[in-house]
Formats: sequence, C-alpha cells, structure tokens
Amino acid sequence: MKLYHSPKAPNPDRVVFFLRAKGKLDAVELEEVSIMKQEHRTKEYREVSPFAQVPALVLDDGTKITESRAICTYFENVFPEPNLMGTDAKEKALIEMWDRRVELMFMVQFATWFRNAHEMMAPLEVPQSAEAAAKGEKNARRMAERFNAHLADHEFLAADRFSIADITLFITCGFCRVMKWSPHKEHEHLGRWYEAMKARGFAG
Repeated sequence: MKLYHSPKAPNPDRVVFFLRAKGKLDAVELEEVSIMKQEHRTKEYREVSPFAQVPALVLDDGTKITESRAICTYFENVFPEPNLMGTDAKEKALIEMWDRRVELMFMVQFATWFRNAHEMMAPLEVPQSAEAAAKGEKNARRMAERFNAHLADHEFLAADRFSIADITLFITCGFCRVMKWSPHKEHEHLGRWYEAMKARGFAG
C-alpha cells in the first residue's frame, strides 16, 4: 500500500497518527506531496486523487481511497487492534459524533481562518476574505472553549477512552501553530489532555 501525505497538514497527519497509534505505520509506503509547491494539483497526482486531495491511499490492487476519515476507517478494519473507532453501536456513535465535531466545528473553522488570513496561503486561496477569516477564527476559538469544558470532566474526548476523536483534536491543536495560536496553552483542561496525548508518543 502507498500513502500519499503532506507532513504537518492536518488531514494527512490524522492518518499518519492513526497508523502510529495502531503500531502499523511501517505497513504502508509513504510518499510526500508538497501542498505549498502545489504538487497535489499536478496531472500526475490527479490520477491518484481526482479532486487533488491529500492524503490518498493506493491499495495493492490499485484501488484509490481519499478522505482522511475514510482511509482511517479502512485501516481500522484491516488492523482492528487497538480499536480506535468503537466496539459496539454506542461507542461507534459517540466516537464518530465527537470526531465529526472536531472535524467540522474546529478543524474546518480553523482552516477557514488560516486559508483566508495567512499570507503564505494567498496563492491557494484566491481571493482571500478577511470576513471569512474573522468568522473562522471566532468559531474555532469558541470550539476550543467547548472542548475545554468537556474535558474538565473527561479524560478522553469520547466514550471514556482513547479514540480517533482524540487524534483528530490533537493534530488540529498542533496545526493551530500556523496562526501562532496554541489553544491547549490557553485552556487548563485542554492543556492537561494535550500533554497526556503527547505522552502517548505523538509529536508535540
């Protein structure tokens, strides 16, 4: 299997960290794609990922899978232990609920802020919108507060155990560095949780 990824970009990191948590990172061949050099938009890469998305997984039979959550779902089934997506209907629903909250209400909102406010994104986000950036920042900061409140009474984000939801939140908090923002340093409970995730061997 070959996994196309872009280091320090949140969705590619989501898959890499997921595999690392599984202890299966060596099960795939990694090939780096530079988003800043727009390598994801080349004709060659679009043959792998028609919508120019990173990451992308190519199976041994030639099947191509994009969307980081879908790739993680594939690996969850191929490498079932340790379980990261739930063992029964209740766990699966709770973990997906929190994972989607992180993805849609935090990661996407922060990405909107970043893409519309950071100068290095100007070539990729044409035109940038100050209004969109301000709205994305407001929403991202509000969700950090909500996660902090939830973690005041919970060791993990979902189902009272480590899961993909924690991975998604961890890589998103780390990605916030591109806007010189560290939500885990502003919020006590989010910070405690973040340090616990680092102790699991994730890069800070």
